[in-house]
Amino acid sequence: MKFRLDLKGCLGPSCAVLFALLLASCATLMGPQTREIPLAKLQESISQRFPFNNRFLQLLDMRVTNPRVSLQPEGNRILTSMDISISPPLINRSWNGNVAISGRPQVDMARHAVVLAEPRVEGLNINGLDPAYSGQATRIGSFIAEQLLMDMPLYSFRPEDLRYAGTSFIPTGIAMRQDAVVVTFEPVK
Repeated sequence: MKFRLDLKGCLGPSCAVLFALLLASCATLMGPQTREIPLAKLQESISQRFPFNNRFLQLLDMRVTNPRVSLQPEGNRILTSMDISISPPLINRSWNGNVAISGRPQVDMARHAVVLAEPRVEGLNINGLDPAYSGQATRIGSFIAEQLLMDMPLYSFRPEDLRYAGTSFIPTGIAMRQDAVVVTFEPVK
């Protein structure tokens, strides 16, 4: 009885297994990847939500316009300055000013997006408003922060942003520069 080894029949499946093992080992060797979200893209994303018109406590009509976005790398926050106009519906008078609200960028994995978390009022100036009403003005600023910017998606990741060379990636960190938000991705292990 002769023993004969048929290499042609087992070469295909062996190569497929070897290739799969090679890809799996490459995934563990692949290092972190980064994606930059430029300031211009963030400005465009936030600008889509404006103008914002709303009535606060059924007492004041508010119009918020002209958002201007800047990055604060030292505090890892995004600052948005906006123009504001406030007018009581029963009085033919309005007050104009500006409000500055910052928020911390964070990744929302359920939405595959960078969102603005923890918004806070950094400044609120309303021209001609009596200083006795500063407490109410601060509440208006907080209302604007929550209504406009809380969990607002700034950038949505495309499926190809979360996959590279057959390897899945997850966001693991966010850093700030003066001109961009940088998201770091690591391979799923």
